Parts: sequence; structure tokens; C-alpha cells
Amino acid sequence: MLHRLRHAMVRPDRELLRGEVEVDETYLALSDRTELLSTKGRKSNTTKLLVVIAVEILHPKGFGRVRIQQIERGNHDNLMPFINASIAPGSLIHTDGSPAYRQIKENGYEHRQTVHLCSTIPAHESMPGVHRVASLLQRWMMGTHHGAVQPGQLDNYLNEYVFRFNRRKSKSRGLLFYRLLQQAVVTKPVTYQDVVKQRVKPLN
Repeated sequence: MLHRLRHAMVRPDRELLRGEVEVDETYLALSDRTELLSTKGRKSNTTKLLVVIAVEILHPKGFGRVRIQQIERGNHDNLMPFINASIAPGSLIHTDGSPAYRQIKENGYEHRQTVHLCSTIPAHESMPGVHRVASLLQRWMMGTHHGAVQPGQLDNYLNEYVFRFNRRKSKSRGLLFYRLLQQAVVTKPVTYQDVVKQRVKPLN
């Protein structure tokens, strides 16, 4: 039932991020409880999964809405579909110096790159949005869910985190729950197989 609600937290017609948006990838460390620690030759059941984060930057300070998605590789073929589905054309996208972002302008966006290699400015200062959200996300996974998030179900939990983060300043908490129930009624049903299947092969 909880995964049914998490699935409903994503509105098909939700607005795209706009303005200045930071985009970067990070790894999340999860404990894969489907594998026993006693397996010969395996010292840990920790799994690393790659996610991409987009954060609206507000001026003079602060963060707006976020989008987070699990991806298989940090390359152009995985990053551009996420950017196109999450960020409105014409927005200013701020990334690091990865070559995977070189074709952003060709897709209708403004682009600013910050090369962190040999830079005297730490990455968490030049791109504070994605680093703050990544830190809070990992803390939420380990604190609220006590590290019990399974790799095959990560997308569901990312939906929940985005839903909570984007509505963190809402003053009407009861109305949020009411809207969530409305969305749960009209969204496509989620089967047991949808919940348990592996969607992205983890990197150990």
C-alpha cells in the first residue's frame, strides 16, 4: 500500500523545473538484504546506485523544487532524457565539467559549466544545491528508513522524497494528504511485480 501511495506522488502533468537549475549525479549506498552477508568471499552487502539530481536555484538564496531519478550510467544517453523530462526548455542548467553535458545547448537550454578539477573552490560551494540535496537524501534513507530501502524499490522512495521536499514549506499538511489520496485513486494500479522487480543493475 505504501508503494502504491509513493507511485501516486508523481503527477503526470506536474510542472517542469525552470529558471536556474543545478544538475549532477551522485551514488547512494544501500544495503541489499536479498544477499546474505555470509556469502563466501563477500565482506559487505552494500550496493551503490547512481542517481541524477536537479535542483532549482532561487536568488538571492535558497532552493526551489527538485527532481531525482535513478540512472544506469552517467552518460549522455541517460542524462539527457532526464533533463528533457524534468527541466523546461530555455532554462539555465548548471553542471560540472563532465563531457556528458556537452549537448545541453543543442537541446534548447542555456548552459553553464563549472570544472572542479584543480579548482580552488570546493564542489559543494560552487554547486551547493545538488550537494545539499544529496546529503539530505542519504541521511533520510539511513534515518527515516534505517537503511531498509532495497535497490529494486529505490525509484519509489525517490518519488516520496521529491514529494516531501517540494512541499516542505506547505502550511496545509492535511490538504496534501487529501490530494495524495485523490491521485492514488486516478493513477495506474501498481502490481506486486512492479514493486519487487529490479529496474537497474546495481554497481557493487
